[in-house]
Amino acid sequence: MRPTATAAAPALGAPAERLEGRDKVTGTARYATELAHTPPDCAYAWPVPATITRGRVTAVDTGDALATPGALAVLTPWTAPRLAAPDDPVLAVLQDDAVPHRGWYVALAVAETLEAARATAAAVRVGYATEPHDVTLTQDHPAAYTPDEANGGFPARRERGDVDEAFAAAPVGVDVTYRIPPLHNHPMEPHAAYARWDGTAGADHLTVYDSSQGAGPVRSVLAHMFRLPEDRVTVVSEHVGGGFGAKGTPRPHVVLAAMAARHTGRPVKLALPRKDLATVVGHRAPTIQRVRLAAERDGTLTVVAHEVTTQTSRIKEFVEQAGIPSRVMYASPHSLSDHRVVRLDVPSPSWMRAPGEASGMYALESAMDELAGTLGTDPVELRIRNEPATEPDSGLPFSSRHLVECLREGARRFGWHDRDPRPAARRPGSKGQVLTGTGVAAATYPVLISPSTATATALPDGSCAVAVNATDIGTGARTVLAQIAADALGVPLDSVRIGIGSTRRPRAPLAGGSSGTASWGWAVHEACTRLARRLTDHEGPLPAGGLSASADTTEEAGNTPPFARHAFGAHFAEVRVDTATGEVRVTRLLGVYAAGRILNPRTARSQFIGGMTMGLGMALTEHSAVDPAFGDFAERDLASYHVPAHADVPDIEAHWIEEEDTHLNPMGSKGIGEIGIVGTAAAIGNAVHHATGVRFRELPLTPDRVLPLLLQGVSAK
Repeated sequence: MRPTATAAAPALGAPAERLEGRDKVTGTARYATELAHTPPDCAYAWPVPATITRGRVTAVDTGDALATPGALAVLTPWTAPRLAAPDDPVLAVLQDDAVPHRGWYVALAVAETLEAARATAAAVRVGYATEPHDVTLTQDHPAAYTPDEANGGFPARRERGDVDEAFAAAPVGVDVTYRIPPLHNHPMEPHAAYARWDGTAGADHLTVYDSSQGAGPVRSVLAHMFRLPEDRVTVVSEHVGGGFGAKGTPRPHVVLAAMAARHTGRPVKLALPRKDLATVVGHRAPTIQRVRLAAERDGTLTVVAHEVTTQTSRIKEFVEQAGIPSRVMYASPHSLSDHRVVRLDVPSPSWMRAPGEASGMYALESAMDELAGTLGTDPVELRIRNEPATEPDSGLPFSSRHLVECLREGARRFGWHDRDPRPAARRPGSKGQVLTGTGVAAATYPVLISPSTATATALPDGSCAVAVNATDIGTGARTVLAQIAADALGVPLDSVRIGIGSTRRPRAPLAGGSSGTASWGWAVHEACTRLARRLTDHEGPLPAGGLSASADTTEEAGNTPPFARHAFGAHFAEVRVDTATGEVRVTRLLGVYAAGRILNPRTARSQFIGGMTMGLGMALTEHSAVDPAFGDFAERDLASYHVPAHADVPDIEAHWIEEEDTHLNPMGSKGIGEIGIVGTAAAIGNAVHHATGVRFRELPLTPDRVLPLLLQGVSAK
């Protein structure tokens, strides 16, 4: 029996339910440390973080710790296995006595139970030699420098024309500075791993179950660090409870778990405590952004200048690329985007959902709103007026760009043109009045595609097995990949069995940069298209092992067409501001997107709404502060770091326009996981200004920040 075409086969674009949905809600989906059968000799590990901000470990007293009931071992910088130096120095844990920041792991306790491991870790005594530290980012920091590149490989500085001269000569301009604090990913499932060594010395095999956005990169790093061929390392990331970029590259927990398993000769589980996540798995770096916009009196931009100051750690250079969106958005003869970075004694920043775009578009789109106010121009029309014919920075034509359609459709759906455009026009004199305002912002995110491989096998029972080492971090990737396969084969969705999340499956890139489906789906489409051709030519029953086809898109995906490829969107927000308390409530959010072909409306809407909700958190609730004396993040749990909940946005809508783009991939799809966050914070901030007449330029807009300026009735300077 072979798979046969049927009219019931779901074409791409059908709102299919998640294939793993029932497993997740019934608890049968197994995450990294939730093995169905935990070995009886499994041990548990618990890390010991440094309590100084900068210096060296001088001694580790393990006497009391090893006397704790159930204790098995304490790994220290002097007793831990020696590893090959990784490319990412964040992974060089317990390899020397240096302490680059508070919270850096200086020991690891291993015990019979989780409770015993915690008790053992608490009994470890560490001695230090401290050194002076600096953890404070300022715009004029004397150690600031311009790096060669920002994150993503972008040149840190690009300039066209003469920005200073053109700005001075312009009839209208704004010169404003915006600040965003450190932000943290905080996935529901903390970073966790299970590690087991099998075999004999010289031929041992490492198996790891890891909460990661990419099993392949984890395998490569572990193989290098433990000096193993990659075929002797297996990494499984079948179900992942969120990542938002924090799990985009290997993190210290997986190295520590493998080290502990090798040291003790037993399988080891390690799940990081939530209080450690702020310091050891990356975060969105704080930014100070100066934006200068100049225009003719009709609103035509003449200058777009975006200068970013951010921070990185002493051990690793990571530069948040917040100025890059300004190279994409608006036509202007004079432009500047520049990044300066300061090395501080802080944890290493890393990817957080929509790195660069989320931070940079908040500043740029807030400044566009300020310019619209100065000109007396509608903010939607100002953006449309400065729509570029080609990508401003590169001069490349856009593969597709329907931002104007998103703005117009969003304005129609939102009822934008019914509002009174005057800021604080509805502000009465009575104390305690709740004011209402609306705001708009545009959004963009690049189209990223990486090479991938996949296999598809038609089986005698009529099913088709598709394998690709993709990772589903809650996005619905399993379901969409199965839809791509079913569409290419012309078979029902329920006849496709999709296998992902393991290095035992064909090589594939990590889930990041909104590139997963575009990358994996291309390979799945090609493999299934080839299998369909083989089935057409095949006569007789299928062999016992089935009939297979494979695909490798290295050549196709590597041949980038000469186009600027981006997704675009428009965000609209309505807020209510209580002038007695300073509390800001979002009553409505609406987004309209141009993101290529939408492959599954159900999962796509979920992704858009999730991103918008995360943008709301960025605008109103989420922030972190570094204690200057101790060098640690003050907000280290979900009680102090406030993530938005359902009640924080009672009315949220996501829509999209039909967009065909032949310069992407066989499905015609763009990434959708991150663009939802990009413009949301600016739209909310602009709505708060419209409601109050007061311009706030530092996030988040918490009551303690809003109320004093409301009482003063002046803009933040």
